Amino acid sequence: MDRPPAKNRPRLRGTDLVEIQSPWLPPYTSVVKILLQLFVYVAVVLFRNDDKEKPEAPVLPECIYEEEPLENSSLSSCQSPDQLDQLNDYLEEDDIEGNIKTWKLMVLEHGDEHPVIPSTPPVCIQTTNFQLIELEDIKKAASQIEGSIQVTPCMHSRLSKKYGMELFLKKEFLQYTGSVKERGVLNILTSLKQIQQKKGVIVASDSNFSMAVAYHATELQIPVFVIMPSNTSVASVKMCRDYGAVVITFGGSPKDSRTHAQQLAKKNDYLFLEEEDSLEYVSGLGTMGLEIFRQVPSLDAVVFPAGGPCALLAGSAAALKQLSSHISVIGVQPESFPVLKHSLKVGHPVESQAGSGHLFYKDLSEPCSRKNTLQLVGQLVDKIVTVTEEDILIAMLRLLEYERATVDAEGAIGLAAIVSGKLPELKGKRVSVVLCSGNLSLPLLQQCIQRALTLDSQTCKFSLWIPDNARDMAKLLEVLDREVVRVLDIQKEHGFMTSKLFMTKVTCVTETRDKQQATQLRNALLERYPSLEWM
Repeated sequence: MDRPPAKNRPRLRGTDLVEIQSPWLPPYTSVVKILLQLFVYVAVVLFRNDDKEKPEAPVLPECIYEEEPLENSSLSSCQSPDQLDQLNDYLEEDDIEGNIKTWKLMVLEHGDEHPVIPSTPPVCIQTTNFQLIELEDIKKAASQIEGSIQVTPCMHSRLSKKYGMELFLKKEFLQYTGSVKERGVLNILTSLKQIQQKKGVIVASDSNFSMAVAYHATELQIPVFVIMPSNTSVASVKMCRDYGAVVITFGGSPKDSRTHAQQLAKKNDYLFLEEEDSLEYVSGLGTMGLEIFRQVPSLDAVVFPAGGPCALLAGSAAALKQLSSHISVIGVQPESFPVLKHSLKVGHPVESQAGSGHLFYKDLSEPCSRKNTLQLVGQLVDKIVTVTEEDILIAMLRLLEYERATVDAEGAIGLAAIVSGKLPELKGKRVSVVLCSGNLSLPLLQQCIQRALTLDSQTCKFSLWIPDNARDMAKLLEVLDREVVRVLDIQKEHGFMTSKLFMTKVTCVTETRDKQQATQLRNALLERYPSLEWM
């Protein structure tokens, strides 16, 4: 096709370019459309890749929201409540038993409704999931406290024959402060940062825990302060000061002392310590279970005290169950303070309605205030039984008679379950019983021994009326001599009697071998003296 001469061609304007067509090129409009589509596609791809390369939002450590703060949470750091506002949303979910609630980060899709956040400002506490406590943690604690904690004996007991089982007594009352609590306390103190060790620690109670903190903090050259109620016994205050602590008596109750200790800790930057369920404390106490397993081969069961603070039971159970799952772990608690059993039944920690700080039960009467150890006990402990005060006193007496061991209620309560016949399934088996504490004041010890001798029918007290003359008194003594009993005390009283003018009331305290001889003595006296009053 011939093209017209240049001078004859029409002059084109910019707006006329779209009408140019060529047999070799596509239309100009199509090219522009293709280029625009390509540009949009590349931009979208680049934008999506940029979003994928952005770092994900950090997930906060799992936290438990409590109504009140726990002072010991300073042992581990946690995100502050202010940082929680930076998160988008939370999802509340229950644990295995539906009792402990945790808060986890959840990214919602566009258009999803936001769950309602509680209006009360939560307290965030980083905790350890004790379902995952490893044997390595307990072994690490054992190496951490090695050399400063005694490896106490776990000896075969002469009580084995009496109760029909192979009994091995773990004598933790031989620790320097007379309590197993030293294991957990020392592991906490050695795990503190150096800056906190220089500042010092403070505790507020008259308990085995405070004694252990006073002694081991002093040994580690950590300043230690102990706040005790004003009515604390002089012996306890003196002992704590002898360990090296600065003891301050304040308030008329443990609650007053605790409040004062918290104020001092906040003001002076001390670390306030109390029995807790931290990994350090529970693992430290769990080292005792590790020792028992190594000391007694082919073990069938271990019996522990089970009070409100159940870290010893939880930590040792974790060690034993991971070493050998067939070992039965049994907890024993007082009938007057069934705090742990009630807490497991309702699924959350509860306080004893009878109060805490009982002079005889001490730590066994404390409230159950730790969720993680409670959950661990519920999963690992095979059985929990209750015993009476009389059972505990008899167990204390048996330990004095057969083992020459002086222990308190917490130390004897494990044996009390065997003495009272609450564990018949252990007959013929190899059983270890933990004697975890031996801190008992002398006046209380004397009272417990006297009461136990009476319960065991080894001392008997009775009163009767006889004519007020030497001959009838001699006849009474002849009866006692014939029954081969020892007279510990005898008293006559007639001056303040309002009846029986020529009669006198004689009160005797005698020593008998056992219940059979006491019954025989009572029957012999009733035949001769119908006025007998057996006390």
